[in-house]
Formats: sequence, structure tokens, C-alpha cells
Amino acid sequence: MPAISTTRTTSSRPADAAAPFRLLPPPGTGPVGLSAHIARYGVPPYGSPQHVVTEVRDAGLAGHGGAAFPTHRKLISVAEAGRRTGRTPVAVANGAEGEPASFKDKTLLRDAPHLVLDGLQLAAEAVGAGEAHLAIEAGTGLRAPLTAAIAKRAEHGADLLPVRLTEVPRRFLSGQSSALAEHLSGRPALPRYQRPPVRERGVGRAPTLVQNAETLAHLALIARYGAAWFRSAGTEDEPGSMLCTVHAAGHRPWVTEAAFGTPLRQLVPLDSGVQAVLVGGYHGIWIPAGQAAGLRLSAADLGSPGAGVLAALPADRCGLVETARVLRYLALQSAGQCGPCLNGLPRIAAAFSTLAERGPGGDAVRDDIARWAGLVEGRGACHHPDGTVRLVRSALTVFAGEIDEHGRGYCRGAGGAPLLPVPAEEY
Repeated sequence: MPAISTTRTTSSRPADAAAPFRLLPPPGTGPVGLSAHIARYGVPPYGSPQHVVTEVRDAGLAGHGGAAFPTHRKLISVAEAGRRTGRTPVAVANGAEGEPASFKDKTLLRDAPHLVLDGLQLAAEAVGAGEAHLAIEAGTGLRAPLTAAIAKRAEHGADLLPVRLTEVPRRFLSGQSSALAEHLSGRPALPRYQRPPVRERGVGRAPTLVQNAETLAHLALIARYGAAWFRSAGTEDEPGSMLCTVHAAGHRPWVTEAAFGTPLRQLVPLDSGVQAVLVGGYHGIWIPAGQAAGLRLSAADLGSPGAGVLAALPADRCGLVETARVLRYLALQSAGQCGPCLNGLPRIAAAFSTLAERGPGGDAVRDDIARWAGLVEGRGACHHPDGTVRLVRSALTVFAGEIDEHGRGYCRGAGGAPLLPVPAEEY
């Protein structure tokens, strides 16, 4: 895993000291072992699955993997599908971020693995699961410490179900819920068409709960401290907090926890040297820095914070060049199973690379990209084309002036190191 810095912001309404709100341990304290974890939080409150579902519902917890689907609805639907089909459900903790710009789940699994594993066990009990899985990306360095953490829990009888740890291929779509279910079923980690959903037919054709690692860590705390405690931070409509990965030129990326409703200017540098902010990751959107300075970390302001990526683009870097690099990566990450991904994304990426080059014809290329974006949107086997189009459209708007400058042979990029990470072996 790339070197990162871990910091934490202060909630607008501090949590009770007896019920710590933050997911991560204090910076510099290192990973929390099982003994220290139990000393701080106690054992998981097993035996009341309906109570857990009720508290999660009242807390308003939504998924933190990007889709923000209400967690209690997923728990209920998986349990109901199990009863309806007679198949015992499967529970999966999804720590395979896929998103190259996000390190939040890797950081959480490194520093506070037992919160995630507690959440996995409590969620598994809530849906009546007979199997529990933890999925991580290959090559992160997490396999050995997580294997040891799972073994320690088994030794101390901390779990209701044994946990199977699985590494998935390091690809953008490997963490997509249906791709993950396919991989755990012994097939390639590729998304499948969305009907029926994984919560009805997933791993081994059983109803499957796939929850993001951070979501499960929040669930573990809500089960202990209750819905009112969770709502003591954030806003009425968007309670709680989320982990964010922040990128700024000249700094290592860092992970911070912030309450929903926190102004973006408190989380990411927005001084005069920044021209735009990427919000949500590679399926997110670009926002001009001046506009971002007046926005909050919330779906109401941002449409969706996605996976919590915030990247501040310096004024001396070219937004077209940065976006073209990401689009080429996203096109190469296509599962190649449907026309929008197989044909549409490579064509859009190639055209955007033309925009990133300095030369005439920008208006015609821009029109082509906009037209092709409309053709692929909503027609993919998964949401990969839709997320890519979201990024494209925001870049065409925010960097419209740069397109005109490129047509005159000028680029504001000063040749500095790229801001946004793209895996070299897949670029």
C-alpha cells in the first residue's frame, strides 16, 4: 500500500469520551490488536440481530463504498431472500477498494481491523448467514496481518462464524459487488448484469450481503452505542462521519475522518494555488475550487461524496491531461462484456487524449465526446460507463477554458508530477 499519512478532523459535536466516535486509532499509535480493541470497545453485542437492524435503521447508516445504499434495507432484503429461497445467506466484508485514489479501507483494515471484523460478524448474524468472507486487493500487504488478526479472534472465540480471507485481482472493477460474488464463487472477478441483484443471488447462488469495510466498522459501533450516538455527528439528513482520502500536490495522500456537513475547505487545501477539486474519485466529478470552498461534505452539496476521495488540482497542472490519464486507465479496466465498455469508453478516452494535446479542432472533438457519452450512459452491464461519463462531463465543463487554450497551442501544465495515481502496470 502506498505510504499515507493519517489525520483526523474534529466533529462539530464531539462524541462522548466513553463512546469514541472515531474509527481510526490516534496517529502514530499503530494497528490496534485484539486485546486493546476489546479493552476499548468490549466484545460485540451478539444475540440481538433485530436490535442491530433497528439501530442501524434509526441511525440512518448508508453504505460507504460509493453507492450510499441504506444499510438496514440491504440487511433486511438479504435475510428475506434467504427465507424465501431456503438458501442460507453469505456475508462479505468488501475491503477491495479498486479505486486507485482511495486508501481509506486499506488504512482502516491495517489500523483497526477488529472493528471491521466485528461488523462483519454482527451483519452476518443479522441476515442469518452461514458463511463470512473478507475480501481485499492483492498486493496491499494486508494479507499477513489480517490472517493473524482472524486467527487471534478464532483462538479467543470472538467470532460466531469463521472468516475466509480472499485476495481479489488488483483491478478497478474487482470490488464491484457482483464481480466480488463471482470471484468468491470461483469465477473471474468480472461484473455481471444487475438482475437478479447480489443480495438475492450472489456467492454460490445464495443471497449475499456485500458491505464495504468502513460501513461494517460503523455498524459495529452503532450496535454498541446506538443510533442516537451515531447521529450526534453529521447532519439531520446525513448523520455520522466518513473516511476521506485527500490528495494535494507536494504531500503524501492522507486519510481523515470527518462528520458529514463539514466544509470542504476544512478537509482539502483550497487556496489560490488550487484550480479545481476532484470529489468522489474516478467515478466522481471535478468542481472549481471557488465553488468547492462554499460546499460541504454531503450528498446535498456534492451529489455524492462517492468513496470519499478529495483531490486538489494545482493551478499549474492541466486538468485535461489529468483527466485523460484517468480515462485511459478506466477504459483499460473495462470488463469488456458490453458495447458501452468495449467500444464506447476506449473511443471517449482516445478523443479526450486528443483534447489534452495542444492543437486545433477542440470544439469538434468536444462535441463528439459529449455525443458518445450520451450513447453509453445507462446501457452498461454495470455502472462503470455511467461513472466514467460523470467524470467526463464534469471535466468538459470545468476545464472548458483549457480546451480553448489548447486549441491555441497553450497548456497551463508546468510538467509537474501527476496528481492522480494511475497504476503503472495497467496504464
